[in-house]
Amino acid sequence: MTPSGKTVDAALAQLRQALSTLENAVDGRFERERAHSDIEGEVRRVHADRSRLAQELDQAEFRANRLEEVNREVSRRLVTAMETIRAVLDR
Repeated sequence: MTPSGKTVDAALAQLRQALSTLENAVDGRFERERAHSDIEGEVRRVHADRSRLAQELDQAEFRANRLEEVNREVSRRLVTAMETIRAVLDR
């Protein structure tokens, strides 16, 4: 082979190596983009879950407060009923 043939072969080998490196870089970039997209989707799901859980918590707190109010009213009525029964029995 002539010296210029060796130079062309070396240049082609370098070009192949550069193309291979570029393909690997592009593949890596696509993989990172997919991973980023997956992460964004997961973040959206977490936010949706958080929103749903916050709403459920608000509803549970409302029910708990309502039950406390009803409990106080029942307790008040029981005390009144017991006092009435004592008053009747004491006659």
